[in-house]
Amino acid sequence: MASFVRVGEEIPAAPAPRPWRQEGWAEKIETAVKNGAEYLLSVQAEEGYWHGELEADTTLESDYIYYLYVLGKADPSRIAKLANYVRQKQMADGGWPIYPNGPSELNATCKAYFALKLAGDSPDSTHLAKAREAVHRLGGLEHTNSYVRFYLALVGAVGWELVPAIPPELMLLPNWFYLNIYEMSSWTRGIVIPMSILSSLRPDFRLPEHARVDELFKDPSQKTAAFSWSKQLVSWKNLFLAVDRGLKLYEKLPWKPLRNKALKEAKQWMLEHMERTDGLAAIYPSMMNSIFALMAMGHGVDDPLTFREIKEFARFEIEEGDTIRLQPCVSPVWDTCIAMVALEEAGLAADHAALVKAADWLLTKQILGGGDWQIKNQDAEPGGWAFEYRNDFYPDVDDTAFVLMALQRVKFPDEKRMEAALRRGVQWLLSMQNRDGGWGAFDRDNDRQILCNIPFADHNAMIDPSTADVTARVLECLGRFGWPAEHPVVQRAVGFLTKDQSKDGSWFGRWGVNYVYGTSGVLRALETVSLTAQDYCARAVAWLRQVQKADGSFGESLLSYEMESTKGQGNSTPSQTAWGLIGLLAGADRSDPAVGRAAEYLVTQQNANGSWSEDDFTGTGFPGVFYLKYHLYKNSFPVYALARYRNQGKRAEEYCACKFLPGEFRLRSGLYTKRERSAS
Repeated sequence: MASFVRVGEEIPAAPAPRPWRQEGWAEKIETAVKNGAEYLLSVQAEEGYWHGELEADTTLESDYIYYLYVLGKADPSRIAKLANYVRQKQMADGGWPIYPNGPSELNATCKAYFALKLAGDSPDSTHLAKAREAVHRLGGLEHTNSYVRFYLALVGAVGWELVPAIPPELMLLPNWFYLNIYEMSSWTRGIVIPMSILSSLRPDFRLPEHARVDELFKDPSQKTAAFSWSKQLVSWKNLFLAVDRGLKLYEKLPWKPLRNKALKEAKQWMLEHMERTDGLAAIYPSMMNSIFALMAMGHGVDDPLTFREIKEFARFEIEEGDTIRLQPCVSPVWDTCIAMVALEEAGLAADHAALVKAADWLLTKQILGGGDWQIKNQDAEPGGWAFEYRNDFYPDVDDTAFVLMALQRVKFPDEKRMEAALRRGVQWLLSMQNRDGGWGAFDRDNDRQILCNIPFADHNAMIDPSTADVTARVLECLGRFGWPAEHPVVQRAVGFLTKDQSKDGSWFGRWGVNYVYGTSGVLRALETVSLTAQDYCARAVAWLRQVQKADGSFGESLLSYEMESTKGQGNSTPSQTAWGLIGLLAGADRSDPAVGRAAEYLVTQQNANGSWSEDDFTGTGFPGVFYLKYHLYKNSFPVYALARYRNQGKRAEEYCACKFLPGEFRLRSGLYTKRERSAS
């Protein structure tokens, strides 16, 4: 059994019980926290990290069937297991959703239909006939996103005229030019640069004739419907559509003077970015595209370059019974720092072996080399953390802030090593603040909204602007390290958050579902800098109370990303209830009945082994397009929320191993006025 200590000094006892409390409530809270912490400790890896499954929709398995056929490695037993998984997820109306209990979605349904045809299912079978009907009902193949049509064109299933132009000459545009690859989000770069190679070379990856999908067009006379002009004649969309048509004419020219140079640049970029990483950008589409691009450039599947990427890609597979499913990437750093913060709040001793081991593992993952973030942040020293085991070109702000909070409360035997890592991490975070006061995920000032009108930008994540949830994470981190509300960095962050707040008091959640996640994170951040007495916080707390269910729980569907009227509505989940409780604890009095009901719900929903159960997706990849289920969220966040509830009842002072005052850091001179710089 783990040894637990009290967090800080226990001063007076908790307030008297309220009418909503069950008898023996304090004992149940204590037991729930302890059991939840014990469960988290039981799933820690021997190396010290935590790693839960990262689940997504069936577009991954569908693409993987396609991928294996292109590679010539379509082993019948593996294809059958992938197909089994895809079939299991088909809905009664014939389509496939992009999240559990969601509506059928056109792109996922087209991909599933194509994959199952490849796997040998007859188009006359009942399930594919229903799928075909669903595709037509949803608009037909002509209305799928550009990536679906790109992959189909790559194997001759549709013509290239249905695909947006992605010329490799993009690589030759200088970084100072308004449109260049570094104005795209980091994940878009990783996806699109290999696609530009494939778009240019158009390799012969032809699949069996039976795999064509002409029958999925609702109106064959309108195959290029995606390129129809906007009704608003003068618009960015029409401008980029005109450019696309011009580029397609360029593709037909027999002589392209810059093409070879562009292809060399694209290949060099791709090869450089395969180093110091577990596959290009360490995410599914980039890695698959890079393998295809290497093959198109003459590297066979057994070539060392291709083989390494194929091997890394295969690690996303999870084989279980008669199915194989895929993860879009892996999240060990993220899972580890969240679990650590939960255990620390639960009272695990600061020098406990589990925390020390986890801290040691995280310290080895700090990125001390360069990356794409330096294109717009040239003066800063590296010091961030990535999401995955290794993805050195792409440390991200959210992970770095959470890791710093996790490490801050650990009594590490090598104090100098820990302090140096923390200082580098905080300094890197500060350097990544955007001009609007907020923070994005991977790059600084990556916010050119007009680029979202480019025809291949329909994955809804072309840019990486400031978001409330990431900004809140950094603000919480700085607050924990002792930064005051009056500091210019904090003031700018708060300024961004107040401008970004919805009229009803909530905040949008870019990386978690959705307004419950965003609102909770902002309230917790503002609590650390003692700003929760402000009116904007009162409105946020009122919104949380408004969407809380009678049983104390919170739940919000992914539908809220597309229908604002569904904000804060959906199936109750442990992770979202924990977020709601965290937000209420930050902005309301602990004796508030809304606080107690949320805590009571989490306690009563806990399983006998200390875990919680959760079926819904509560993570976000690309809003409206791609969603995620973090399998450890349902355990880590409830432990943290309940422990925080308990600790506030004890009026315990937060324990931190160290605090760094603002004056110890070099700030970006260009971001502040002379008065603000002198104040810092």
